[in-house]
Amino acid sequence: MRTLKGFSLLFLVAVPVFVAGCGGRKSSLLLERHARGPLTESKLVAQRVLWQLEPATQTQEQRKIEVTATFASTEFLSKLFSDHAIFGPYAGPNPYFLENLVFYVKIANRSDKRILIDPTAFALVDDRGNQYSTINEDYVTALAEARAPMATVTRGVIEEARPGYFGVGLPVGKVFASKPQGRFALIKQSSLQRGLLYPGVVHDGLIAFWSPAKGTVSIRLLVTNVKTDFDANDWPQATLEFPFTFNVLNQ
Repeated sequence: MRTLKGFSLLFLVAVPVFVAGCGGRKSSLLLERHARGPLTESKLVAQRVLWQLEPATQTQEQRKIEVTATFASTEFLSKLFSDHAIFGPYAGPNPYFLENLVFYVKIANRSDKRILIDPTAFALVDDRGNQYSTINEDYVTALAEARAPMATVTRGVIEEARPGYFGVGLPVGKVFASKPQGRFALIKQSSLQRGLLYPGVVHDGLIAFWSPAKGTVSIRLLVTNVKTDFDANDWPQATLEFPFTFNVLNQ
């Protein structure tokens, strides 16, 4: 039994070493093209850039639907995510990376009709010929795990272990299976949601994109495909688009 326990402890020490030697696999989400644009731009986007955009906040109104778009700087995000009044026990560090460009969007339906919003239809267009779709928490989580391949793979190897699995009376699997949910929870709780907004409703949240290439001069955020004027068959008779142009300051 002593020999078995010794082997078990040796295994637990050896697994991280083995994983470190093997390296981590990238999620397929990170292998996708990050923008619709020239192939020559593909390796330039989704890189680490500290953005500064102006104007910081813009507001537009069409058919009594008011949309406000605010550039979410690292300072903005750090202050937001540390707010315990909003996020409770999940409040903490900014879950996004410099590879992400984030905006805070607020939509106020001041009309007398319901509207339908779909943040997955929103787009970002830069002055280099690239168009970006919104990314959700899965992409950001994949990026976070790619930054720590050893921890991720080690957990995957032994998270199903049970007490006695390695010859020791410890809940090994439980220890290694505790996946941190802080980043995932913060993004889920702060993201702008798809759905109907009835008259008088004000909905706000964050949307994120892969970072455009360093050297970009201006970008357009398109809050598009906002549907309204639904007929008796629930078909929208009008689709609105709210374009916001931001100029890039020193990067």
